[in-house]
Amino acid sequence: MTNVSKGSDATGETAETVETEAGPARITWHPAKKARLVLAVSHGAGGGIEARDLKALAAVLPAHGVTVARVEQPWRVAGKKLAPAPKTLDLGWRGIWPALAEPGLPVVSGGRSAGARVACRTATELGAHAVLALGFPLHPPGKPEKSRAAELLGSGVPTLVVQGGNDPFGRPGEFPEGPYELVEVPYGDHGFAVPKRAEITQEEAVAVITDAVVEWTGSLG
Repeated sequence: MTNVSKGSDATGETAETVETEAGPARITWHPAKKARLVLAVSHGAGGGIEARDLKALAAVLPAHGVTVARVEQPWRVAGKKLAPAPKTLDLGWRGIWPALAEPGLPVVSGGRSAGARVACRTATELGAHAVLALGFPLHPPGKPEKSRAAELLGSGVPTLVVQGGNDPFGRPGEFPEGPYELVEVPYGDHGFAVPKRAEITQEEAVAVITDAVVEWTGSLG
């Protein structure tokens, strides 16, 4: 691993480019003043680290002793529009991991959608402290028979799933019983967007996510 570049802004946010076998990746750090954990979160196959849930966690968690690292996989850094095969995503995550572990703190491996799958698949191998799965894609839309439950159930570490109530990739009631916690974001779709007619606002929906992650990370030993 080689750190190609590093830079910071007035908020203390730092951008770090890391070489991996899948190409250069980028970590945007949001440091806690007295950090006890690092929460690393990556994006899905169709978006980047500007996703509403990842931005919200980066804004809220540092005040609770959790440094947040928003991770851009090499394919996003390269400007590509389509994610590569799962094995290439895993390769990139493995290459990023030493930089995430460098602060010497327990690392919670996380991500949304495809990033959640990567976190689950590699958690035990990389020594993750826990896994945060945001919008876990339990199955392709309309194809419940193509279940990815084995990835979630095989994480091997404490796992929190945060799932939209109307997620076409798997609604909360579709998830099997297992050694993980699940928090539902009412009315939320795969990106946790809620319709205007919903009984909660978009801001309240995002607060469900951040409140749940604050409580969960606070409970981790």
